[in-house]
Amino acid sequence: MSHFLDRLMFFRKNVDTFSGEHGIVTREDRSWEDGYRNRWAHDRIVRSTHGANCTGSCSWKIYVKGGIVTWETQQTDYPRTRPDLPNHEPRGCSRGASYSWYLYSANRLKYPMVRGRLLRLWRAARLEHKDPVNAWKSIVESPEKAKAYKEIRGRGGFVRSSWDEINEIVAAANVYTAKTYGPDRIIGFSPIPAMSMVSYAAGSRYLSLIGGVCMSFYDWYCDLPPSSPQTWGEQTDVPESADWYNSNFIMMWGSNVPQTRTPDAHFMTEVRYKGAKIVTVTPDYSEASKFADVWLAPKQGTDAALAMAIGHVILREFHLDRKSAYFESYCRQYTDMPHLVRLVKRGERYVPDRFVRASDFADGLGQANNPDWKTVVIDEKTGGVAVPLGSVGFRWGEQGKWNLETKASDGAEITPRMSLIDGRDAVVPVGFPYFGGRPHDHFQHSPHDDVLVRNIPAKKLALKDGETLVATVFDLFLANYGLDRGLGGGNVATSYDDDVPYTPAWQERITGVKRDRVIAVAREFAETAHKTNGKSMVILGAAVNHWYHGDMIYRGIINMLVMCGCIGQSGGGWAHYVGQEKLRPQTGWTPLAFALDWHRPPRQMNSTSFFYAHTNQWRHEKLGVEEILSPLADPKAMHGSLIDFNVRSERMGWLPSAPQLETNPLQVTRDAAAAGQDPAAYTAAALKAGRLKMSCEDPDNPKNFPRNMFVWRSNLLGSSGKGHEYFLKYLLGAQHGVQGKDLGEEGGRKPEEVAWHPKGAEGKLDLLVTIDFRMSTTCLYSDIVLPTATWYEKHDLNTSDMHPFIHPLSAAVDPAWEARSDWEIFKGIARKFSEVVPGHLGVEKDLVLSPIQHDTPAELAQAFAPKDWKKGEIDLLPGKTAPAMVPIERDYPNTYKKFTALGPLMTKVGNGGKGIAWKTETEVKFLGELNRTVTEEGVSKGLPRIETDIDAAEVILTLAPETNGAVAVKAWEALGKATGRDHTHLAIAREDDKLRFRDLQAQPRKIISSPTWSGLESEHVSYNAGYTNVHELIPWRTLTGRQQLYQDHPWMIAFGESLCVYRPPVDLKTVKPMLGARSNGNPEIVLNFITPHQKWGIHSTYTDNLLMLTLSRGGPIVWLSEKDAAKAGIEDNDWIEAFNVNGALVARAVVSQRVAEGMVLMYHAQEKIVNVPGSEITQARGGIHNSVTRACPKPTHMIGGYAQQSYGFNYHGTIGTNRDEFVIVRKMANVDWLDGPAVPAAAAE
Repeated sequence: MSHFLDRLMFFRKNVDTFSGEHGIVTREDRSWEDGYRNRWAHDRIVRSTHGANCTGSCSWKIYVKGGIVTWETQQTDYPRTRPDLPNHEPRGCSRGASYSWYLYSANRLKYPMVRGRLLRLWRAARLEHKDPVNAWKSIVESPEKAKAYKEIRGRGGFVRSSWDEINEIVAAANVYTAKTYGPDRIIGFSPIPAMSMVSYAAGSRYLSLIGGVCMSFYDWYCDLPPSSPQTWGEQTDVPESADWYNSNFIMMWGSNVPQTRTPDAHFMTEVRYKGAKIVTVTPDYSEASKFADVWLAPKQGTDAALAMAIGHVILREFHLDRKSAYFESYCRQYTDMPHLVRLVKRGERYVPDRFVRASDFADGLGQANNPDWKTVVIDEKTGGVAVPLGSVGFRWGEQGKWNLETKASDGAEITPRMSLIDGRDAVVPVGFPYFGGRPHDHFQHSPHDDVLVRNIPAKKLALKDGETLVATVFDLFLANYGLDRGLGGGNVATSYDDDVPYTPAWQERITGVKRDRVIAVAREFAETAHKTNGKSMVILGAAVNHWYHGDMIYRGIINMLVMCGCIGQSGGGWAHYVGQEKLRPQTGWTPLAFALDWHRPPRQMNSTSFFYAHTNQWRHEKLGVEEILSPLADPKAMHGSLIDFNVRSERMGWLPSAPQLETNPLQVTRDAAAAGQDPAAYTAAALKAGRLKMSCEDPDNPKNFPRNMFVWRSNLLGSSGKGHEYFLKYLLGAQHGVQGKDLGEEGGRKPEEVAWHPKGAEGKLDLLVTIDFRMSTTCLYSDIVLPTATWYEKHDLNTSDMHPFIHPLSAAVDPAWEARSDWEIFKGIARKFSEVVPGHLGVEKDLVLSPIQHDTPAELAQAFAPKDWKKGEIDLLPGKTAPAMVPIERDYPNTYKKFTALGPLMTKVGNGGKGIAWKTETEVKFLGELNRTVTEEGVSKGLPRIETDIDAAEVILTLAPETNGAVAVKAWEALGKATGRDHTHLAIAREDDKLRFRDLQAQPRKIISSPTWSGLESEHVSYNAGYTNVHELIPWRTLTGRQQLYQDHPWMIAFGESLCVYRPPVDLKTVKPMLGARSNGNPEIVLNFITPHQKWGIHSTYTDNLLMLTLSRGGPIVWLSEKDAAKAGIEDNDWIEAFNVNGALVARAVVSQRVAEGMVLMYHAQEKIVNVPGSEITQARGGIHNSVTRACPKPTHMIGGYAQQSYGFNYHGTIGTNRDEFVIVRKMANVDWLDGPAVPAAAAE
């Protein structure tokens, strides 16, 4: 009523004026402010963070009023850093500040949803079949019923269901699949456990208990640079962002720090005030370039040429003309540069071969243990050959000698000789492969001989197979860079202006960067490192890793850092940042996540190889192996297609398989038992005889289909799915936009190792279940969608690469509507699985095929030329020449009880990681007291409970050395046994520290130093990768035990990558068939398709958030240059279409001078769920950024069973590159929003 009276008295509200009538006095009260005040009112604040894979891992205040989240702001209570460093806070960005919008938005998933057609089929089947497993069987074994619900995936038709009903469908599907085809047909994809460890572990634990497959992500995301495991035997370990402040020279190479590392960018801007120089290397004028003193803009994809030219200058001026004592000392002790390599005669020249090993000598140089795996050097003091400590052969089978002390195996002090130039027996011509002369339609080439013959110094050694010429890696390294050392011969440079690979003049033609700028940057980078003992740093992101030959770019950059002694030095090194990769309490998490407390080993798969096979992208492969082979290789020995190499790799145990065998592994063990044989021996014999086949040899055979898939914490189809349209066509059997024909239709060359079917199988998945808090693209294509709790509605753990703290996710409020946490969702599925499985599966024997694993003695598999058992070259030896084969007992009816209790293996076997192990009885006893023990009868009675998400978090915190000081001391003790050195001083001061979940909720806590990682958490030094290798003399986990710059595996040599070289982008042949073929009347231009990370989202999260849409242009956009736009008649904000044989996408154009001519940028990841019209090419709605891409694996990433080049989950394997792709871009003639009825009628029924 008072507001009504106020309106009636509106014209009487003014009672006086002041300030010369500039001010007015009214009779109004201030109640109008209540709306504003109430908006920001709250009754409590709860700490949480965001699990968005952004690397920020920022602590946030979540404001709650009346059980509703109202807003969030940055926490400001981080522990202070040292006096000489800026503090970590403030942390956060506009994206994080908008997250609470999701909780109560229309985008929020509120109820369990299922596709309408499937639900009707299910309910009808349940009326007919009392047993839910038989009900599911009746649906999927009927081609008509299965097609009915598969073909309408992605076209609407979801209806609400109940948790009980949906859990029964999922459990029945899983039981049927395990029983009929095998548990390895049940697949789970979830990425980046560091962003919410318990949530990841919920799904992976369930899958591991039933024998399902957990998919990798780091390699699939193309965040994994294979050059890291190749060089260091480490996935990726990086400095924390605070260490940027300790640097004196920073290069930001393909990393847009202010935009993608927003919470940490202040360290980069602040160190400039100390005098540090900043150089950016990026083809576009990025946000980072605004902060740079120097901006180098090489043509996209040519970064390796630039890096090699910088290396050329550094080597000339700091290793030859003016030797840096620090650089030489560092390279002698911490790299493979002094190690000897065999030279093999090939025609009139020699070629570098493998490392010389102790076993090459008649007496084995006194090495009885693993002589095949011990490399050798020449000792400057004696002139004789010595076996230095630290190579991988010392790691296994003996103790106390795996270290980087400058000693030989007999304990004598040695000084390894870097170069043989002064003690040479001969100067010989050696051939090096050159790829930069190969013509490309869109990249400048530099014609030179395919084989560059350069003279190098060599020495003769008397080996057991005769006199052999050898060279040091250092001498090969210098020759590879084209440096003239006065040894005669051609293809070497005396001046930086010589057009010789890899001079600054040579790179100018390829990259477009002026040579004088390259020379200046190289000098300053190296001079700084020389004067500061390594305080030059390169910050780089996955941008350069997304190229097919991105590992050459990385190795070029790594070479720069290593030759300047920057790795392992505070303020220096390789700062590779991608997603939120650093799962700091890793060894405490793995037993929970992969059910290692109950069964070992788990089933794990590298996703790139899996999706390449099962989305049938291999059927469309146009890149021939001969196009990427070294000119020095024998094509007859390295024949076949890319998938052939992957099959050979799986067969030899190098990469994992999923599914594994064409026959159900549960049936294989039954058959073995009936034959009275051990399952592994039976399987090995059956494989050799051809009675059993590996699934990878026939991915289009229904026996080998993946059948059930869980996707959680991920937007697989809307974000990371390279070859999006192939997923839709082949894996899902849904409407798709694939435009190209497969190899059969085109008459192309088909694979040798893989069975070819005239028609590629479509709709392989019987069930796709997605768990999310929003209706993402993946949800739209799923059969079942389950609403999960948001990051403010559950308890979890979160860590990052960028700082040393471990953060909690906290349930500030209960999950809204019918949402549940991931832990509760999978716990519910496990319970229902245990209820429906009796009568179908009981206590069963499963056979797990496991690849040869890195950081185990098995990594010493085949020391020399690999042999293939299927070709009769060697016997099938499980775990040596083929996958390991391990029988596992699975108690299916007790799956739920195992899920909710910590299993007995933690007491019986213990825990460990990265090659070391320790006992955990004390920690298990503590967990029993903390979480209480199970009192109910059954397999879990007396074991610690894991009922809740907090229970699960406490398991991680208790078992991990990073969060339990007593465990850290045990871990360092275990490592000390291998190295023969005491490392416990690194953790002893924090031995009594035990971080609990409630501690983390009180304030961010810094983790404890552990041997899982190569840096230290100290009050004296910021975390820097490789620090313990350099300062504690712990070897890198490589063949040589050093930073390995020479890769001597036969496949690396065959593909021309034993040393780093420039390799231009490959031609994927996706544009020419479409160019001009489907004209809409507008001009068409061909551009390189690039997908950097964006400002308005973290991957696909936030891209449908109203606040972020408002800040951006409100839907999908692509950026192109003013010149390219003019050629195509495109103006800013026009609707354009980009397409090739892979598919098409539509978006609005952003015409900008910051984009270089010849490329188009579409920020990752923009979905087609907001403001996307139809495509003129596909006649369907839009497309996403991955609609025009296709995965293309590289054989050198398939190597295994070879020291550091052995498989590890998310450590090594094929990667999902996509930046060699080109698209046709044109302005759309008709923007059709597809608002009318679908023709034919789609599925919203």
